[in-house]
Amino acid sequence: MLNFTPPLYLLGFPYNMSEEQVEKKGFFSRLLRRDSPRAETGPPAARQTDSAPFEQAVPEESPEKKSFFRLRHGLSKTRTSLVGRLDELFFGKKLVDEQIVGRLEEILVTADIGVTTAYELLDSVTARIKRREFDRPDQVMDYLKQLITDILLKVEAPLRVGFGSEPFVVMVIGVNGSGKTTTIAKIAARHQAAGRRVLMVAGDTFRAAAVEQIRIWADRIGCPVVRGKDKADPSAIVFEALDQSAGDGTELVLVDTAGRLHTRVPLMEQLKKIRRTIEKKQPGAPHETLLVIDASMGQNAINQAKTFSEAIPVTGIAVTKLDGTSKGGVLVGISNELKIPVRYIGIGEKMDDLRDFNARDFVEALFAGSDLPEDE
Repeated sequence: MLNFTPPLYLLGFPYNMSEEQVEKKGFFSRLLRRDSPRAETGPPAARQTDSAPFEQAVPEESPEKKSFFRLRHGLSKTRTSLVGRLDELFFGKKLVDEQIVGRLEEILVTADIGVTTAYELLDSVTARIKRREFDRPDQVMDYLKQLITDILLKVEAPLRVGFGSEPFVVMVIGVNGSGKTTTIAKIAARHQAAGRRVLMVAGDTFRAAAVEQIRIWADRIGCPVVRGKDKADPSAIVFEALDQSAGDGTELVLVDTAGRLHTRVPLMEQLKKIRRTIEKKQPGAPHETLLVIDASMGQNAINQAKTFSEAIPVTGIAVTKLDGTSKGGVLVGISNELKIPVRYIGIGEKMDDLRDFNARDFVEALFAGSDLPEDE
């Protein structure tokens, strides 16, 4: 076979460039090396090529960016229901007129943020318009975003578990189906991963399914659980659990409770009794009474929160199932009306989908532009 090297000008180099000049420039040096055209050794990833400076690796997305996309994806239905309708209202409009204000009222009132909160936002916007502080739709949108951010910043307070000589006790309350047991399991898994000793308590004894569910979760994450017989007194089980945890090094106790319809007085009386039992057994506890709210309940969730907080002191809220509903705006209404610290939000079924509440991240994801890519 003939050993043929094409003329340099056929390879795109100036016709008067010598091979020595090409070698110095580093262009296709291996291609022009007659004696060892395959001189490279080692695995492909370790080889150095002359074209390497021209190749740029695609940077991997940071965990923070992935987390934001996940949050944005989880809030997609609420964003469409609230921000999407605002976008449609303002699209193509240069000035804010009475017709736009009328439609804005309709959107806010029907956005599941609560009537009280809706009119507070509307009154603040119209007052600015009357004072001619702004008159463009983009100014209205920015102002609404800032108002919602201000409301949520006041209640942003992720749960900080304190560890001492006695266990930190969290009493978890809420109606059936709100996600209490799943929330307990996710909190337990998080703290166990940090190397802490956690105990789960099956206090919803009137539902066999609830006791079985918490047992399954406990087995799945490898967490001990205290449970009693069907229909047993929940307070007695809680007392037993605290007695057991006092001497075995347990650092966190998570107490599940019954969640029959919130309008039934016996449930509230039962919750009060459990709380008194905890206080008697361990003075100063429970250190946290966490109310779990299902976001898909919409404005009714605000009434639930009011009823529970009137019965016993609620110190924190977890809003779950935000990924499956367009009514996530209820978080704004609850925050504005009750001023109870928001500890967690739930945006999916995965363990890390229960996340500490961050007001700015929540609002940015809610108002995020449509040009951002969706999370896979």
